[in-house]
Amino acid sequence: MGKIIAIANQKGGVGKTTTAINLAACLAADGKKVLLIDADSQANATSGLGIDPKEPEASIYECLVDDYPIKSAMQPTCIEGLNLVVSRIDLVGAELELINREQRERVLQKAIAPVVDDFDYILIDCSPSLGYIPVNALTAADSVIIPVQAEYFALEGISQLLNTIRIIKSRLNPTLEIEGFLLTMYDARLRLANQIYEELKGYFGDMVFSTVIPRNIKLSEAPSHGLPVILYDNDSRGAISYRQLAKELVSRNRKSKAAAKKNEKNKE
Repeated sequence: MGKIIAIANQKGGVGKTTTAINLAACLAADGKKVLLIDADSQANATSGLGIDPKEPEASIYECLVDDYPIKSAMQPTCIEGLNLVVSRIDLVGAELELINREQRERVLQKAIAPVVDDFDYILIDCSPSLGYIPVNALTAADSVIIPVQAEYFALEGISQLLNTIRIIKSRLNPTLEIEGFLLTMYDARLRLANQIYEELKGYFGDMVFSTVIPRNIKLSEAPSHGLPVILYDNDSRGAISYRQLAKELVSRNRKSKAAAKKNEKNKE
């Protein structure tokens, strides 16, 4: 059964989509079967993988609003083992169309259910908001990765997101966990960046990924070429960091599965 991970932060410009594209690509390059769902109406994850949002017959909008099968909406990408469900600007309207829908917070969960066993990882790139679509993503997810930009106001929006996660855990998805906080746009030369990393570590301990994503020109350029950074420049610091993040994520999941099995045996 695949693990569903939402990549979320209601603050924009923190590296959510960059992380969604490049983590998905690195996991697939490592031999994992990966589905990336672009759940942001800006469709940057779609264009960042070189796909024109207008071309596919269906997008995540049709899957949510018209119950279009998600399996039929999948598109192959430039990375073997990585499939994508595209987004389009019409996803903005899905927020309104879900208002009167029965169990509106679980629509994405139901859409994903038939394909969960087909993948090792399903990543959901959330929009920078806390509307119905991100709530759907968090309700469907097993865990959430929270990218945090290495800047002064970085920690400001986290408390609001954590409060939303607490509400979703108590009302909709009791098994939702924080996969980890990921520091992005990190510049080791800046004292402030190091202070923010230490603050995050101080607050959240082991929930902070050891991997940090540096400011890197190749990471910024890759989406304009419709490529993940490992295809654009595999030797760049950005590519090395995302490959390291993929390995850290897989390692964490292996350890947590082993710990869960051990607990089950102890209970017996």
